[in-house]
Amino acid sequence: MELVLLTALGVGGATVIGAVIGFIFKKISHTFSDIVLSFAAGVMLAAAIVGLILPSLEYGGALGLLITVPGIFVGALSLNLIDKLVPHLHKLAGADTTEAHNNAGLSKVLLFVTAIAIHNLPEGIAAGVGFGSENVSQAIMIAVGIALQNVPEGMVIIGPMLAAGIPPKRTFVLAMITGLVEVVGTLIGYFAVSIASAILPFALAFAGGTMLYVISDEMIPETHAHGHQRGATYALLVGFCFMLVMDVLLGA
Repeated sequence: MELVLLTALGVGGATVIGAVIGFIFKKISHTFSDIVLSFAAGVMLAAAIVGLILPSLEYGGALGLLITVPGIFVGALSLNLIDKLVPHLHKLAGADTTEAHNNAGLSKVLLFVTAIAIHNLPEGIAAGVGFGSENVSQAIMIAVGIALQNVPEGMVIIGPMLAAGIPPKRTFVLAMITGLVEVVGTLIGYFAVSIASAILPFALAFAGGTMLYVISDEMIPETHAHGHQRGATYALLVGFCFMLVMDVLLGA
């Protein structure tokens, strides 16, 4: 339990670390943030497949495919529904900050922050569900992937809030809240599969589906939006291979 709590704090704290970087470098280059986000996408892709989807098939036994495939789609569709209600990064990050000091600009920025907080809940659940499989190395791999994704996410929310006229202290508190949501999600995921182990195969597939959706619908489009497609692609491959190597070494 102590490890789960520490992991939850680490996953949520990654957003705060990103926010601190955002304060220090208020105008972070797209090249740097795209490379970091692409690397995180590769890490999350490996974590989703190796740490969630393949174990789901294994724990599902003879019914593995009948549980895992629907679970992946339910996870993806759940985030798709959330996206329709509250658009996320690549849909709101481009909000016109020249409107910073009028109500419309402020509303866009607050919607942006709210969107990140809402999307962080299922990401946190994915991290918590990983521990339900009792494979600590894979669970940590999943959490590392999500934490890496949270760093650039924390970075990009600072600039728009400051430009919208939100005081620095309140900006930092809002960034911390988005990270706290992920801590809560991690604990929910862990206790859900601990209490009802029968749902573990579906929960793993569901979490894998949410991560695949985030990677394909949000992270990759964001990293390819600023003309750095080739660098972003190789950064994704490096992240993917890095986690494969880590999985082999940790599992050895």
